[in-house]
Amino acid sequence: MDRHEVVIAVYDGVQLLDAAGPLEVFDGASRLLAGRYRVRLASLGGRDVVTSSRVRLGVEIALEEITELGTLVVAGGEGIREAISDAELIRQIRRLAGLAERITSVCSGAFLLAEAGLLDGRRATTHWAMCHELAASYPAVTVEPDSIYVRDAPLVTAAGVTAGVDLALTLVEDDHGAEPARTLAKWLVVFLQRPGGQSQFSVWNSAPPVDDRALRELLGDISACPAGDYSVPAMAARLAMSPRHFTRLFTREVGTSPGRYVERARVEAARALLEAGRGGVARRCGFGSAETMRRAFLRQLGVPPSAYRDRFRTAG
Repeated sequence: MDRHEVVIAVYDGVQLLDAAGPLEVFDGASRLLAGRYRVRLASLGGRDVVTSSRVRLGVEIALEEITELGTLVVAGGEGIREAISDAELIRQIRRLAGLAERITSVCSGAFLLAEAGLLDGRRATTHWAMCHELAASYPAVTVEPDSIYVRDAPLVTAAGVTAGVDLALTLVEDDHGAEPARTLAKWLVVFLQRPGGQSQFSVWNSAPPVDDRALRELLGDISACPAGDYSVPAMAARLAMSPRHFTRLFTREVGTSPGRYVERARVEAARALLEAGRGGVARRCGFGSAETMRRAFLRQLGVPPSAYRDRFRTAG
């Protein structure tokens, strides 16, 4: 059995969640998939590091000792500025990138990849608050500030902090299909494919606060699983209401009709999948057909899915 080696590069001042998010996903995947991953924290000299929240992380291996590697994850954090100035750390990241099948970063870890020259001529993202700085400091990098993660093979860069979970889940899905990734997402109580971008102007967050608990849960389910049956009769039955009463309640509480809300949620989910270069988008987002999705995109965004996908086509 082939085992995929995952190394998470850490240093003093690293953000705990930047490292722990991918660590939990890949460790969970290893347990779920009978040891198909080995995930280790690595630092210069193999020294333990102290995170920005003053938690000490035990490190398993020195970056200098690694000779085989599947996935390199470079975590970010408040210590990034000192880390960028560490020539040996940059050298090791550049060396490991040459060994790895794929190179990834979480949050401000993108600055280390950029300093190593690995993002020149490529698309990337980082925490929304640092996107302008990344673009200004490394003009050869095309920064996409609203993406949860950006795939420009063999590099994948993720946005701030918890986006490392999104990143790791999509890599597990790449390796082993949707079902293990979906199971992990359920264990971790997160979206398998988070709706919206970093700005999070999502249909979920743009809706006004809803007092009715059952309706609030329904809205969450629409965003989390847009391919479900969200016809008015099905949703009304779930809330034990007549379709007419449900439609009146929904429109009054949410500010739009049920059909328009569901379409917006599906377009939002489809946007995320197209940005990530995924296939089978119409089916996975509940449109039923490519033509139905095309019409929805034209209504919501003014462009067809093909034109939207072309904006995010990678060079790798």
